[in-house]
Amino acid sequence: MTATDGRPGTDGRPAADGRPAADGRPAADGRPAAGSGPGARAATRVSGTVVGLGLVSMVTDMSAEMVTAILPLYLVYRVGVGYAQLGAIDGLYTGATAALRLVGGHLADRLRRPRLVAAFGYALSALTKLGFPLVGGSLAGISLVLAADRAGKGIRTAPRDALITLATPPAALGRAFGVHRALDTAGALLGPVLAFGLVAGLATGYDSVFAVSFCLGLVGVLLLLFLVPMPATGRRPDGATPVTRGGPGLRAGLAVLGRSGPRRIAVAAGLLGLCTVGDMFLYLALQQRAGLDPAVLPLLPLGTALTFMLAAAPVGRIADRLGRWRVFLAGHVLLLAGYLLVAGVPGWPVAAAVLACHGLFYAATDGVLMACAAPLIPEPVRATGLAVVQTAQALTRAGGAVAFGLLAQSLTLRPAFLVFAAALGVALVASARIGRQGTTRQGGAHTGHQDIGRPGTAL
Repeated sequence: MTATDGRPGTDGRPAADGRPAADGRPAADGRPAAGSGPGARAATRVSGTVVGLGLVSMVTDMSAEMVTAILPLYLVYRVGVGYAQLGAIDGLYTGATAALRLVGGHLADRLRRPRLVAAFGYALSALTKLGFPLVGGSLAGISLVLAADRAGKGIRTAPRDALITLATPPAALGRAFGVHRALDTAGALLGPVLAFGLVAGLATGYDSVFAVSFCLGLVGVLLLLFLVPMPATGRRPDGATPVTRGGPGLRAGLAVLGRSGPRRIAVAAGLLGLCTVGDMFLYLALQQRAGLDPAVLPLLPLGTALTFMLAAAPVGRIADRLGRWRVFLAGHVLLLAGYLLVAGVPGWPVAAAVLACHGLFYAATDGVLMACAAPLIPEPVRATGLAVVQTAQALTRAGGAVAFGLLAQSLTLRPAFLVFAAALGVALVASARIGRQGTTRQGGAHTGHQDIGRPGTAL
């Protein structure tokens, strides 16, 4: 009950004046927990589980980005694929994760073993690195190996993100995802450097990249299974009701789309994803328009990765304070600016600005989207619900990559970027309107878990 002086009662519910409860849950006015209680201290630190998962992602991303960094160079300048083919491969690279995100999320919820499901996904991606030397220059073989690699990513992503939410108070989700993505991106920063050194320094450069990538992926699996502490079972960090053995079915997980908040997030994220150019095309366009040697192409992702790594945690904290959906939209505004710069005057300064915008875009959208969606999804179907949002985004980004490849094949890169910049501008206006309509419909009142704007407030 609530104390007569307005302080939180012993049951942890908010005080009458709207200050946060002692357990750190959001106050009645929708603001994140603040103050000096245990919840406030929990909100200022990141758990060992989040840091451990970040280290796993760092090693795994080193493995993945070693291969990703050399793919445009390998496919365009060695195999000789055209823009339309590259768009199809880029779409496959993005979209192959989509269907199995739902599988991974559902299995994690159903079996109540998110770490085991995530480990399987990490192991599958590691094994695919041994497939690249076997298929050689076969475009069909490369596509199959890439599909299997991305399938592994799809299986592991939702269980991993669900573990982060279970180990973090709701008010600190933005910061937790920011710290995780910063560690993840440290691997993305180191991977291309290692790949560049192997390709440039060894006669068997490509095969060496694949072998080292496999070894790093295996290390990530071992770290997850044996060294990452798991959240305490039976009770969530915010003190909610203990979970039961045996999770819900897939239908219950998909039913989250019946809720206004998750549905609006999925629709808006999908709309924006459809207007997103694949990373391979962005780096290829920068290399060509800046007149760089093709051998430098694997190093261009470093600019994105460095910015992402440095900005992820601070941007996550800003999202917790100012509103996660606002920050998510702002990230796409930066991406729009990057597209316009790509189509503008070429040169090193412009290339550097584009990479900075690209890195800030990822910092403001990747983990922030999950932090935005997670509080709206009931814990028993958390992994499946997150997978639904991720799938909507992955499928539309895959479609966008294919569409951009066909457009670039017809118009060349510069006008294709202008067309996508215009489309992204329209999508931003529509997505902002989706948010405003939701707020108006709810009348601005606090309704618990229906927010995609600020933690604890209504949409």
